[in-house]
Amino acid sequence: MTLPLADVRVLAVEQFGAGPWATLQLADLGAEVIKIEDPASRGDVGRYVPPFQEGESSLFFETFNRGKKSISLDFRHAVAAEVFHDLVRAADAVYSNLRGDQPQKLGLTYDELREVNPRIVCCSLSGFGMTGPRAGEGGYDYMMQGLAGWMSLTGEPGGPPTKSGLSLVDLSGGYASAIALLSGIWRARRDGVGCDCDVSLFETALHELMYIGPWAATHGYVPPRRSDSAHPTIVPFQNFEAADGWFVVAAAKQKFWEKLCEVLDRPDLAADPRFATMSGRNDHRDELVPALAAVFRGRSVADWLELLVGAGIPTARVNSVEEALVDPQTLAREDVVEHAHPVLGPVRSIRTPLRLAADGESLERPPERGPFRGEHTDEVLRDLCGYEPERLRELAAAGVFGPPPGGDA
Repeated sequence: MTLPLADVRVLAVEQFGAGPWATLQLADLGAEVIKIEDPASRGDVGRYVPPFQEGESSLFFETFNRGKKSISLDFRHAVAAEVFHDLVRAADAVYSNLRGDQPQKLGLTYDELREVNPRIVCCSLSGFGMTGPRAGEGGYDYMMQGLAGWMSLTGEPGGPPTKSGLSLVDLSGGYASAIALLSGIWRARRDGVGCDCDVSLFETALHELMYIGPWAATHGYVPPRRSDSAHPTIVPFQNFEAADGWFVVAAAKQKFWEKLCEVLDRPDLAADPRFATMSGRNDHRDELVPALAAVFRGRSVADWLELLVGAGIPTARVNSVEEALVDPQTLAREDVVEHAHPVLGPVRSIRTPLRLAADGESLERPPERGPFRGEHTDEVLRDLCGYEPERLRELAAAGVFGPPPGGDA
C-alpha cells in the first residue's frame, strides 16, 4: 500500500523540537525527510538531551526523528552550496527552524533557490518570523508562552505565571508549519511555482489564544484564572476531587447539565433559576461549584465514571502519565509502538494520531529508529544527485561533510 506522502521529499535544516516535530508528521505519513546536520556542532542538539542519552543517541532525539535520513553538510564550506543545490533539484521542499534572519543568510529562501528549482517550497519556522524587529532573535517555547499571555492564564488564582506542562507552542508551531509546507507543495504541483512559508512560534501562540484573543481585542476582557483548571465561562467544566482521586466533568451543553442533576439526584439545582442557563451558571459559579464539589467527594473516581459516563455525560479520570500509557483506550488503539535501536535498545514511543487507512490497511510508516548523524550522506548524494564514489571521496576529503578523517572533531 502506497503511503500518502510517499512521493514527497523534504530537506530539513532542523534541530531540537519544533522543527523536527513538523517533519516527523510528514515522515510518519511516508515522506522522505532528509535531515541536513551541521558537523561543526555535532548535528542536532536533540542528540545530547538527557536523560536516557548515550553518545549521539537519546530518547529525546528518537521521539522527533524516527523514520528520517541524515546527511552531514557544512554550509560554511565553499562547495557546500553546490552540493545543496544538487539536493534541491531533487526535492519538493526545504524546511528550516532557525532564527528568522538565517534562511536568507544560508540561501534557504525561494528567491535564492527558484533558479535551481522553480517548484521548491521553502518553509521557515522561527521564533518571531522572518521580518519585524525581533526577526534576528532566538525564540523558545517557554518564552512564547510568556510573551503571548499564556502564562498569565495558567495556574491557580493568585499563583505565579505558569507554563503548560508540555511544550505546546513548539508542538503547535510544528503542526502549523507542516500544514503550510504541504499547502505550498500542493500549489507548486498545481501551478508549477514554489513559494516561501514564514511561520513563527510567537504568532502560533497568539493565534492559539482562540476566543480569548477576540474577547480581549474587541472588549478588553480577559477571564480570571479559575481554580481546579476550570473553563473560563462554562460551568461545570473542570476538575473535581473524588474520595480517592481527581476526574474531569465537562458539561459543555445544556443537556449535560440537566442530565448531571438527574444523576446526582439534585432536582433543586436543576430548578434553581440561578443555574438554569449557561450564562447564569457562569455568573453564580461561586455558589454552584462548592455544592457540586461536596457531592463529588462522597464517592470514588470509579463510581463517578460509571455513573456519569453511563449517563452520557463527558467525564474522564485525571491520569498520571504512566496511567495514560496503559489506559484501556490507549491499549485498544495500539497507541504505544516499539522499534529497536542498536544503542538505546527497545524504544517505546507514541504512535502518530494521523490515522489514515484504506481497505483495512494502515497508511502510516511502521516504527523505525532515528538516523545516526550523517548515516545516509553517501546514499542520498549517490541516489538523488548521481554522485560517483570518487566525487564523494573528494568532497569528504575536502571537509564538505565535516572534518576529514584524522581532522579535528
